[in-house]
Amino acid sequence: MSLRGLEAGIRTALLISECQRGVLEPGLSPFATLSEQASARGIVPRIARLAQVFRNAKMPVVHLHVAHRPDYADVPRTSWIIASSVKKGHMKAGSMDVEAMPGLEPQESDHVQSRRFALGSFHGTELDTTLRHLGVKTLVVVGVSTNVAVNATALAGSDLGYQVLVPEDCIAGATVESHEFVLRNLLPLYATITTQAAVEAALRGANA
Repeated sequence: MSLRGLEAGIRTALLISECQRGVLEPGLSPFATLSEQASARGIVPRIARLAQVFRNAKMPVVHLHVAHRPDYADVPRTSWIIASSVKKGHMKAGSMDVEAMPGLEPQESDHVQSRRFALGSFHGTELDTTLRHLGVKTLVVVGVSTNVAVNATALAGSDLGYQVLVPEDCIAGATVESHEFVLRNLLPLYATITTQAAVEAALRGANA
């Protein structure tokens, strides 16, 4: 299958959004419905498989993590998500909250971009600079959440001139309804909606 942005010679990066224990692990995540949705949709093993395909193809795998300063000094309390994290002492750098989910631990060849604030992955980070230094033209965005970080990252990536692909079976939202709303009404405006299998096939074909 051919996908725009995954043609031969186009450098593509896999962006794994917020697949961290404090976001997805039952009993540790304060986002119970998001954790349930990610588990029900089986996104972690699917993302792990896709990440290995990227590594085998010598394409960048980038983990987009949240890791707040322990004192939250530079965190703006302008959203419910961040205000809740501060109140609960959540997602502090160095804590188990910020560790990658089992099966999605960064490998030696991977890149990790941690952000201390903001809900999207480009603002206040070196993500764009890193991707441009790596010669990346196309982004495959996976992880959570469909209704916040995945959507924000896809929109920002498109605005910055990247082709953006989103495998819908590799993302999850806070609820079934929020996932489906964003998938139908927002993401298609600035990203190509696809599947894990289609991305794998296109990547293998582009590097054959």
